[in-house]
Amino acid sequence: MVSYLLPSDIVALARRVIEENAKIGRRVALAESCTGGLVAAALTEIPGSSAVLDRGFVTYSNEAKQEDLSVSSEIIETFGAVSIACVWAMAQGALKHSNADVAVAISGVAGPDGGTPLKPVGTVVFARATREGGAEPDGELRQLDGGSRSEIRRQATLAALELLLP
Repeated sequence: MVSYLLPSDIVALARRVIEENAKIGRRVALAESCTGGLVAAALTEIPGSSAVLDRGFVTYSNEAKQEDLSVSSEIIETFGAVSIACVWAMAQGALKHSNADVAVAISGVAGPDGGTPLKPVGTVVFARATREGGAEPDGELRQLDGGSRSEIRRQATLAALELLLP
């Protein structure tokens, strides 16, 4: 029996992402903040992931977002790291600094601290950028209710994996 490091629901969805992207020859990149590399870890649980996953950026600090993904300080100062503007810039930066065809970015407030009235714990933003696509921002803000930091990160990982499906 094969055993996995991550929960079965994450592994099953990661398998679909790898299989479906491999079929069409599509490479993916990730720009992760609150998930801390969990999406990349999920993909690498799957044999054959090297044909699909180009690279992942774990840019937890604002400085890392700016240095590794070319997110402008103005975006972070104006909208914050947990904003559609920021994750869109992160996804664009992941494409720019990779050989991927599609990039997904994630940033959020996993808790238990760090929430504000405008961005409470569980606020997570996602963006997807494609190399062949136009410059239309493709982003979403979700309010995840997991009751714990790990549950919010699990739900965010699943949501990001869904965005990587063709």
